Amino acid sequence: MHLPKINIPKKYVKAGVWVLGIFLLLLITAGIIAYNKRETLLDKMMAKAIAKAEKDYGLEVKIAEYGFKGLSTIHMKDVSVVPKDRDTLTTISDMTIGVKLFPLIFGDVKLSEINLNVGQLNIVFKDSLSNLDFLLKRKKNDDTEKKSKVDLSDLAHNLLNQVLYKIPDNMEIKDFLLNVNDNDTAKLTFLTTKATIEDGDLNSTILVNGTESTWHINGTVKPGKKQMDIMLFADNKKVELPYLERKLRAKFSFDTVRTEMKSAEYSGDDFKISGSWSIKNLLINHPKIASNDIIVPDAKIDADMLIGKNYVALDSSSTVFLKKASIHPYLKYTLSPNKIYEVKLHAPDQDAQEVLSAFPQGLFESLDGMRVSGKIRYDLNFYLDSSLPDSVKFYSGLTPTNFKILKWGKTDLQKINKDFVYTPYERGKPMRDILIGPANPNYTPLSEVSSNFKNAILTSEDPSFFSHKGFVLESIRKSIAVNFKEKRFVRGGSTISMQLVKNIFLSRQKTLSRKAEEILIVWLIENNRLVSKNRMLEVYFNIIEMGQNIYGIGEATRYYFGKKPSDLNIGEGIFLANIVPRPKIALYKFKDDGGLKDYMYPYFKFIGKIMAGRGLTPTDSSGYGFYNVRLREGLRKYLLPDTATIDTNDFDNEDPLPAVETHDASKSLFDRIFGKQKKDTTTTPAVKTDTTKTRKELRQERRDQRKKEKEKEKATQL
Repeated sequence: MHLPKINIPKKYVKAGVWVLGIFLLLLITAGIIAYNKRETLLDKMMAKAIAKAEKDYGLEVKIAEYGFKGLSTIHMKDVSVVPKDRDTLTTISDMTIGVKLFPLIFGDVKLSEINLNVGQLNIVFKDSLSNLDFLLKRKKNDDTEKKSKVDLSDLAHNLLNQVLYKIPDNMEIKDFLLNVNDNDTAKLTFLTTKATIEDGDLNSTILVNGTESTWHINGTVKPGKKQMDIMLFADNKKVELPYLERKLRAKFSFDTVRTEMKSAEYSGDDFKISGSWSIKNLLINHPKIASNDIIVPDAKIDADMLIGKNYVALDSSSTVFLKKASIHPYLKYTLSPNKIYEVKLHAPDQDAQEVLSAFPQGLFESLDGMRVSGKIRYDLNFYLDSSLPDSVKFYSGLTPTNFKILKWGKTDLQKINKDFVYTPYERGKPMRDILIGPANPNYTPLSEVSSNFKNAILTSEDPSFFSHKGFVLESIRKSIAVNFKEKRFVRGGSTISMQLVKNIFLSRQKTLSRKAEEILIVWLIENNRLVSKNRMLEVYFNIIEMGQNIYGIGEATRYYFGKKPSDLNIGEGIFLANIVPRPKIALYKFKDDGGLKDYMYPYFKFIGKIMAGRGLTPTDSSGYGFYNVRLREGLRKYLLPDTATIDTNDFDNEDPLPAVETHDASKSLFDRIFGKQKKDTTTTPAVKTDTTKTRKELRQERRDQRKKEKEKEKATQL
């Protein structure tokens, strides 16, 4: 194919050459003028930048000497930055900064080189103040409507560009010290003896706390292509920070951590960042997480992050790897018009033993050494619209295929099928050994427990116990909705199965790992039918705490009513079910004549009505046995006068078994998990108490009550 020949008159060609020549001449002239005036322009820019730093951030910036070195390189000496009324932030002896000219034409400042020789960055914390407080200052902006409509994708794109633009093509840093001083009690130093970037290759040597450790941050950086691959490691040892252990009582170390950004570009209207993050031999130890070291030998995530106009998400194409096991996460947080939280996890069918082996070492101590066969699949779906919390969606399912337990770990999960010894704990200390079996005179077979008590406790604690497999998703879903609306933990979702596992198989330490282990053991027992439902309920009734050093329904019925468990009436059954969440304050529910206090009446009506509706007890308009509950005569002498006001927080239950309808509305999530002092609260309307007594009088009453408690313990054995 031949293109048609275009004949351009010579006069037009000459005119074009003249125009182009004139344009180039003007450009060269402007460049010469700018070059000759650049020192003046630099003075103005420096003065403006120094004034702006002082006005907007309260920073006193001083530069002893500066000037151009070459066409686009600025050289500075003796630079210092001091926040107002704070310690010196930065000092630099000698620094050279080069910028790229072509991007500068379009207003983008891209660094071509940085050379820094001897500098120091000091971060100082004194009480609640630091010399970084200026970073919290924001520019005044009256255009709030415009600010509220920021496009997050554009914001992320611009911020990332600004960061990448500041990474030079070539860099050499020598003797730059980062010094952290935390209230003169903990100090941390990082001395970069040398850090270089040459043609995208990054190499550095960092001395931590003098000669304590030598770190390296090495890799490749290609800011123009929006790519980087960086690794942090230490010479001949782990990367660790003793500072964290001193400050937070936390041990944290690892062999290597690697961060890779593969691309960052728009995908439709969304800004997409693709990359990966991996870590080798991560060690974590914190008393809130576990009582021992948790070790993750090998973990990696291939991540695709999406930033939209009003949301941030981790796409489902992402994959988390733990050894040979994998799971696909999907996380999304929508900011407007309503805040929406979405979480989805999908682990496809994979070898069950590989999944079990992938769990971090030390996380599930009781399962160490367990061998299994078959496959398992896991799915989780969570969706919460903050404007419609009651419509929250929650599903969690672990699906087995030909799953079998071939060998027990440290703990035999079937040990409760035969007689065993149970040891209850109070504040981390063992109370006494209790034989769960016929040789114990207080042991009560399920067939000898009154249906009044059994039905009452199942109604209040776990109505679907005989039909669920350890968990009640609807109860968890409702708990999430209630807790979100109340902005604190007011309702739990524990089943009897979970309470039993927590008390029989696990330590009494309140950690996140123990909670996770509890969930896994419940699934193993329930889904593999290791223990029958009747046996689980029978053991639960015989270990449940029901008073000060009172354990099991056999001890409780004799202690409170002088009866056998088979003889409990409907009122006594409801009362004993009511005290399960707060057993130590059971006696404070009685009046000095042995009858129940009036504030208990609504609870009896509530539980009794539910039981009657399910055909578990006859309808009773008089309170479902409320007036028939009478404390045994021998205990009434330990009761305080009805006018006494008692602070029940002094009798905190170390690890209560939560009831479905009676919860502590004052506890936060961490309080609920790890245990703190609790108030005596129920979902029924509270009756106002007489609080006219002085604090001294109340303290004296509490001291008197403690003495009675000690006498009461002796009476327990009678």
